[in-house]
Amino acid sequence: MPHFFVSTNDINSDTIRVSDKENFHHIVKVLRAKVGEKLILVDENRIQYKVVIENIDNNSLTTKVIETSKANHSLDINLYLAQSVLKTDAQNFVMQKATELGVKGVIPFVSDNCVIKSSVIDVKISKWQKIANEAVKQCERTDFPKVFSRSDLKSLLKNDEYDIKIACVEREDKYTLKDCLRSLKDIKNKKILVIIGPEGGFSASEIKMLEDSCVYRVSLGKMILRAETAVISALSNIIYELEND
Repeated sequence: MPHFFVSTNDINSDTIRVSDKENFHHIVKVLRAKVGEKLILVDENRIQYKVVIENIDNNSLTTKVIETSKANHSLDINLYLAQSVLKTDAQNFVMQKATELGVKGVIPFVSDNCVIKSSVIDVKISKWQKIANEAVKQCERTDFPKVFSRSDLKSLLKNDEYDIKIACVEREDKYTLKDCLRSLKDIKNKKILVIIGPEGGFSASEIKMLEDSCVYRVSLGKMILRAETAVISALSNIIYELEND
């Protein structure tokens, strides 16, 4: 069922008015919704409303609430992704899939083997945020991830905002992601940052930087994965092991 975000200011008892231009356009012009059809609306308090459309005018539509519930399409763990920026299609894919998997935020960063210029990354931040926002609607999340400003590996490793940092290193053979996750204790309310390098992997100097920092360096298995595949593999395994632990 279509899923859209509204403000509590739009709610009056059992009536919700949808006047946001983007939502109105999507519902009326794209989906061609008619009076009598049902929608799912979610407010900033993560309250989910099943509604039926009662009226459509030139700029807004009015709905009646038929069911209310607490929305639960969000992770219990505070999971963040730092991704060395990839070429356009692959990076767009990463933004979409990371959002679908529930990350709270994505930090695009520049590494030694990154093929995208810093100036290009800065321009694309707003586009990636839009991709993430659209993915939220598709997977019925109740919160929006934030696409942060460009960073670099040194800054990420020094950032003390994150309680646990896990770097996926393709040539690491001593410590697996499973080993790491099963050693973690008391993760509730802790912020976990997953660091994924570029297609060419981390450089020798970056590996040394990782070795000298308080970060878990882990393997994702015996296979050498494409960077966008590594994102899905790492996030999925973390969610499996730690969500609702």
